[in-house]
Formats: sequence, structure tokens, C-alpha cells
Amino acid sequence: MRVVIDTNCLLASIPPKSSYYWLYQAFKEEQFEWLISNEILTEYIEKLNDVYSENTAIVVYSILSVAPNVDFTEPFFKWQLVELDPDDNKFVDLTIAGNADYLVTNDIHFNPLKLLDFPKLNIVRWMNLRK
Repeated sequence: MRVVIDTNCLLASIPPKSSYYWLYQAFKEEQFEWLISNEILTEYIEKLNDVYSENTAIVVYSILSVAPNVDFTEPFFKWQLVELDPDDNKFVDLTIAGNADYLVTNDIHFNPLKLLDFPKLNIVRWMNLRK
């Protein structure tokens, strides 16, 4: 299973006492392949610095850089499908370019895309991915 993970899901999955820590554990157990672009990785690091610390950002970066179930892919076409928050387009573009099975997010800005016939996107809340 190939997935793109929105930053909000990554941030919530880091604390071991979080109810969303299972996402990190599933990644660690290689239950899915995580697609990442340079633009998304940059946002991850920036937000990790803001929410947690520079050390946390470095640790996450180090893990993602060497994990066997991370696929670095660069989208070459900008679909511009997210109108409510254009900064979120990078996740949609990677989902399409990387032929991801799911875009995992809790962000409501992606909801209108669930109605599209083309390109077909499987946008799920992270709790739905667990099932």
C-alpha cells in the first residue's frame, strides 16, 4: 500500500502516548510505503521545528531519509485542485504522480476532491486507514 501523509497526521503520530501513534508503528513495521517529495519533506521539517523541536525534526528527517519503505518521488505536473488552501496541492500532486493508494489527512480542505471523477483520489482520514 502506497500512501501520502499530510503534515497534520505526521505531527499527531509522533508522541508515544498519542492515540495516533499507531501510524508511526505501522510505518516502522513497514506496513505501507510512504511517498514523499522534497517540497513535502521541507514542510514536515519546518512544522516539526515549530511544534516540537529541532532535535525532533532531525530525528524524523533521519528516519525518513533511510527507511526502506520511503519512496522519494517528485511530481512534474501541478494539478492545482485544492482551492481552499493552495499550499495543500503538493500532497495531491504527489498522490497522483506517485500512484498512491491513499492520501491520509484530517484536513477538510481536501473534502471537495472526494467528489472528482478524474483524477480519482482516495482521500481518507487516518483512522480509516487503520481499518
